[in-house]
This record gives sequence, C-alpha cells and structure tokens, in this order.
Amino acid sequence: MAQLWGGRFTKETDQLVYNFNASISFDQKFYEQDIRGSKAHVKMLAKQGILTEEERDEILKGLDGILEDVRSGRLLITSEYEDIHSFVEANLIDRIGDAGKKLHTGRSRNDQVALDMKLYVRDEIDEIDEEVKNLLLALQKIMEEHVHTYMPGFTHLQKAQPVTLAHHIGAYFEMFRRDRSRLFDIRKRMNTCPLGAGALAGTTYPLDRTYTAELLGFDEPTRNSMDSVSDRDYVIELLSALSTIMMHLSRFSEEIILWNSNEYRFVEIDDAYSTGSSIMPQKKNPDIAELVRGKTGRVYGALMSIMTTMKGIPLAYNKDMQEDKELTFDAIDTVKGCLALFTGMVSTMQFRKDNMEASAKNGFTNATDAADYLVNHGVPFRDAHGIVGRLVLTCLDKGISLDDLSLEEYKEISPVFEKDIYEAISMRTCVEKRMTLGAPGPEVMEQVIAANKEYLAKE
Repeated sequence: MAQLWGGRFTKETDQLVYNFNASISFDQKFYEQDIRGSKAHVKMLAKQGILTEEERDEILKGLDGILEDVRSGRLLITSEYEDIHSFVEANLIDRIGDAGKKLHTGRSRNDQVALDMKLYVRDEIDEIDEEVKNLLLALQKIMEEHVHTYMPGFTHLQKAQPVTLAHHIGAYFEMFRRDRSRLFDIRKRMNTCPLGAGALAGTTYPLDRTYTAELLGFDEPTRNSMDSVSDRDYVIELLSALSTIMMHLSRFSEEIILWNSNEYRFVEIDDAYSTGSSIMPQKKNPDIAELVRGKTGRVYGALMSIMTTMKGIPLAYNKDMQEDKELTFDAIDTVKGCLALFTGMVSTMQFRKDNMEASAKNGFTNATDAADYLVNHGVPFRDAHGIVGRLVLTCLDKGISLDDLSLEEYKEISPVFEKDIYEAISMRTCVEKRMTLGAPGPEVMEQVIAANKEYLAKE
C-alpha cells in the first residue's frame, strides 16, 4: 500500500480500513489536473529559489513522462496507491530519484486536492457550457424555421391561446440561456487558486502564490488558508446549476413525450432516438426523452448529498469532504450525456404542422380574440366573455371549431358579428397582432431570433 504518511504509524492499516479510506478508484479521474498543478508548483518553487533549476527541469520531465504514459496506457493507475497524489509522487520518485521527493515541498494533500477539484470542475464547466450552446444552436434553427407554424399555447395543460412553434421553443431557449449565465457566474466566482494554503495554516516557505495562480489560469490566490481547503461551495453551486439544467431538460422531455403521443401527434421522433415494443409492433417509444426525465432525479440526489455532507463539517478539512467527488463526477457525466442526446433528438425531430394548427383551432384558442372582436365593436368585455362562452358551447354540441360556425349561427348569439369575424379569429391574425416584445408575432419573433443569433456568435 503506497502511502505518504506512514512515518507516524507503527503497524499497517487494516486492509478494509485502507480500502474504505482510499480514493484512487475515483480521484484518478483528475490525474491530468494533478500533474498540471504539480508542474505549476514546481515552477514556482524554482522561481523562489526553493528548488534549483536543474531539480525543476528534472521533475517537470518526470511529470511529463508520467502524463504521457498514463494517456497512452503504458502506465496504469492501480489500487496499490491510496490516491492520485501518491500515485504521481511515487512514480516520480521511482523515475527520477531524490529530486522527486522535493515535489511536495510547501504543499499539503489538502490544498492539492482542493486545487485538483477546482481545475477539474473548471474544465468540466467549459465542456458543459459547450453542450448547452450546441443545444441552443439546435433550438435557434427550429425557431428560424417555424415562425409561422401555429400551435396551441397551454396553461394548466389546457389549450389557451394560439402561439407559434418558434415562440414555444423560444421559451426553452431563454431557460438554457440562463443556464449558461449560471455556469459563467460559477466559473468566475470559483476562479481562485487554493495551492499554497497548506494543510490549513499556510506554510513557512516563501511561496509566490500569485505566480502559481497565474500559471494555472486563476484570477488570484485564495485569501484564507482554512477556507481554501474546506470550501466546496463551487461544487454545490455547480450541482445546483446542473440540477436546473436537468429540470429544464425534463420539462422539455415531458412535452416531447406528450407531443409524441397518439392524442397529440405533434412530432415524429427520429428512429435513432426511439425504440419499439417487444410485443406491440405499432409502438414507437420516446425512450431518450423518458430517460432524460428519469435521470433528473439522479442529479438532484447529488446536490442533496453534498449539501447534507457539508452541513455539519467544522473548519478546516475533514475526510467527509472526499464524498464530493464520485457524486459530482456522476452528475457531470449524466448532464453532458443528456445534453448531447437531447440535442441530437430535437435536431432530428419532424414537426407535424397541420396537426399543431388543427389542435389550436379545435381547442378554441382563438376564443379570446373572438371576445376582443366584440369589445372592439362596443360590447362590454364581461358581456363579450359570456357571448363567446355560449359560442363555445354551441361548437361543442356540434363537434366543430369557432372557424366552422356559420355567420347565421354567430348572429343568433350576437348580431354584432359580421363576416370579418373569420379573419379576426384566424390563427394568422391571432398570432400576428400580438406584437409586443416577447409575444409570438412574426416581426418581434424575428427580432428575438436576430438577437439570439448575435448572442450565439459571441465567444
């Protein structure tokens, strides 16, 4: 068992205790970050005269060799080592001898693991942001193509007023745009370097922490060594942001599942993103959407787990905090996978425009516009509301839409109606006259789409 702390102990750690304590099975995931941090630390030590230039170069060469060998598979990370730090250091000493023993000068595993986790999370935020941006690009394309695709808008899962598919998809665009801004905020707030904090109280070595921070792309070093090694706020913030991303994906998935049903038939999911039944040949199941919806709880669980872990931990570092890694790794992998698959699914879906428009008409989504017609002809709104309610009852009795009523049937309920009622309640008119910013009217939708395009073009 390769350990960095055996000098104090007179007997071997029980194997079960060792296994329970070890983190190599999961923290090997950030071997690249660990080596990146070690290289920056060594450069700083040489700059400060704590190491010679020859020792620096020897250690850097050894670290690069380990990195290359792990990447190529020539060097395996095994359970022989307690954690990724001991793996790197032990292999470095094996390769270059005594110079490798100086790698850990002025450093603790506490500030080292804090650094590794920050570097890993920062890298993953960038990758998740790219996945969210890819989804936004797919949504933008749908919006551009469906400014005039009419469909029912819903409240309480009841058909309410006519909108367009571009308008509906635009709501999700706003959600995922906010998700990107949350990721950006987290990345900016967490971008302080903990290396040099030591175990909890800094070090007596004359470290240049600002130089180390610059080498690793941080804005500045952390300002309190106790907080440096015990802070996992950025993990909690990330898992909260990931939970919100999954919530948005789940809401969208729920709608796709509904739209895919026989009752709606708004969408045709591509064969590559659906499955059939083992006994029912007619079935085409929206499995990807259902799995995304299902995996949302998995990410929520990671957030609740780390919050529960951190709630009772006194300063500074405690081994409980090792529990931050596995659940965070899993949540990140889950969200990245869900985003990639969801983007592929929506990019290949076919929208059934005729069914969408027919659903809007048959759901009396233009009833409000019929009432507005009466108001514009001098009828008090409360009276107009009652008149249109009677029109809807007539339509329900006949199994038709408002568009299908004859002018005589309109006039039987109110003589105010004239031939222009049909134009007033057409899907096109109902949508196009809603021209305030944020509404589904084509002119304002084109403005929003243009603004979205400009936003997506920015890095």
